[in-house]
Amino acid sequence: MHQLDMAIRQPSEIARRSMATAVCCRRIILVVLISLGAVTVTASMAQGQDAAHVPTRCGAALAVGNDYTPNSDIGLALIYGFAQFDYDAVWPHRAPDPLRFKVEASAGLTTWPYRRAVASAGIMAQYYLGSLASDSLRPYAEAGIHAIYTDFREEGQGLRFNFNPQAGIGTDILRDNGPDLFIALRAHHISNAGLDDDNTGINSLLLMFGTYF
Repeated sequence: MHQLDMAIRQPSEIARRSMATAVCCRRIILVVLISLGAVTVTASMAQGQDAAHVPTRCGAALAVGNDYTPNSDIGLALIYGFAQFDYDAVWPHRAPDPLRFKVEASAGLTTWPYRRAVASAGIMAQYYLGSLASDSLRPYAEAGIHAIYTDFREEGQGLRFNFNPQAGIGTDILRDNGPDLFIALRAHHISNAGLDDDNTGINSLLLMFGTYF
């Protein structure tokens, strides 16, 4: 009888997990579509900006880091690409002058204990700290959320498609000759927000080095 109960529950468990995965995928796809829509809308709006607005900038960065929970044994190496817009040009409400809006995508892999693919896309709000700026440095704080796919699952991690909140601090490095550079430190979290009963989170710190185009 016990074996029969297990046999009955097993398909039900598989169906439940499949449904949770499908719901998660739909929500993550929605986040990605909204991000892509923001790029399209902003690109058209940016064409009408006057000289008083901050110009749109694009950039790329290398991010390397390691998780600190659950096991402190996952290394990450990611390439980020992004577009940075004046916040007012994207959202139809007033915003502080130092506020920017970024649309990002990243791709890379885990460097240890195994090689697995990682990819994400999302949006960030970036605020420049004018009181700390100098002739060569322009510090900022930023926060936002990505949708992420990891080609692996840690023990207790229910899904490969997850939500990926990120937040950090950094500074632009202003240069007279050549494009501006930047360096940043980000907190990087991966979890499914309770869409699956198994929801072990992965928390990492990333060090980013990048350039504007």
